This record gives sequence, C-alpha cells and structure tokens, in this order.
Amino acid sequence: MAITNWKVEGKYFESCNCDNVCPCIFLQNPTKGFCEAMVGWHIESGYCGDVKLDGVKVGVWLHAPGNLTKGNWRLALYVDESASDAQFEAVCSLWSGEGGGHLGVIASLVSEVISAKKAKISFESTGTKKHLVIEGVGENEMYPIEGEEGKPVIVTNPPLAIAPGNPVVVHESKRARYHDNGIEWYQSGKAGLASPFQYGP
Repeated sequence: MAITNWKVEGKYFESCNCDNVCPCIFLQNPTKGFCEAMVGWHIESGYCGDVKLDGVKVGVWLHAPGNLTKGNWRLALYVDESASDAQFEAVCSLWSGEGGGHLGVIASLVSEVISAKKAKISFESTGTKKHLVIEGVGENEMYPIEGEEGKPVIVTNPPLAIAPGNPVVVHESKRARYHDNGIEWYQSGKAGLASPFQYGP
C-alpha cells in the first residue's frame, strides 16, 4: 500500500563527476557520458506516518550510465546508525518511491539498489563548507564557488533538480570518494550543488 502521510525537509548537497556547471541539470548528457555522485540529506524535520524523522541523515552513492532522465541508475543507500529500525525502514520506503512525490520520481530512475544499510553519518552544511562523511564508506567535501562581489553563484529553475523549487548554490568538490560494494571511486575539483529541500506525497 502506498504511503500517503509523510513529509521531510532540510538541507541537501551533492558532488558528481561532471565539470562545473553540471550539464545534467539542463537535461544534457553528463560531462564524461555517465554520472557518478555522492549525495547527502539532513532531514531537519519530518515524519512518515507515526514515525518521526527529525534529525535523520541520509547518504547515497549513485551511478547513471548516461543521460540522467534515461534511468538505469545503480544506487547505494545509507541511513545514520543513530536512526531506529522504524526510522530506517521509513527512509528506505520513502527513498524507494513508495510515498510518491519527488522521491518517487527519483526512485523511478533507479534500476538497482546495490545496498541499503546503516552507517555512522556526519553532515556539515554552512555557507562556507559542505562535508558529508559516511564512516568506512566515503565522503563529500565541497566549497562554494565565489561569484561577483564574493556572492554565491546560484542556478534557479533548472529543469532537472533534486530539490525542486529551490535555487541551487554552485560548489566545487575538494574531495569526494566512495569505497563500498566493490566500488572504488575518487574525484576532486568537480561539480557540486547545494540547497534546501522539501519533499511530500
């Protein structure tokens, strides 16, 4: 049965293997022909039915073999180890698309969930630094690109968005790495995006 009573909101950021500015958000092909990304969400407030999700942190590593809208993504999902079993199950259900909404749109592009597990996750998001660490698995450290008069570089209304309705601040990765499920991945100096998010059914 579909989940209809849920809502999550907070902050998100990601770094992928594209050059800045990531062409995927304009529905174009990835810089290298495929996309690999490390994504993090901090749910500042939320619920799924009777399960409170305030403070839960979520991480994802994904691989898309071509244009993101074509699907066939492979994805590994991580939920902070401090989450209860009920919170873990709720996040897995929502991120697998069972609640519909924009998370359902994202999930519809995934053809394989490589793994879904708990891990210790730290999530730092300030105006000057973003840093996601999934202990024993990987991290994403990135910094905003300085624009005119030192202001952030902002992209508004891209046709492809992880957090629709929110302008994204353009960042550059300092270090993004992943080593789990037999995958070894590392990059630096590549595209990064960050914004608030609000998801619901």
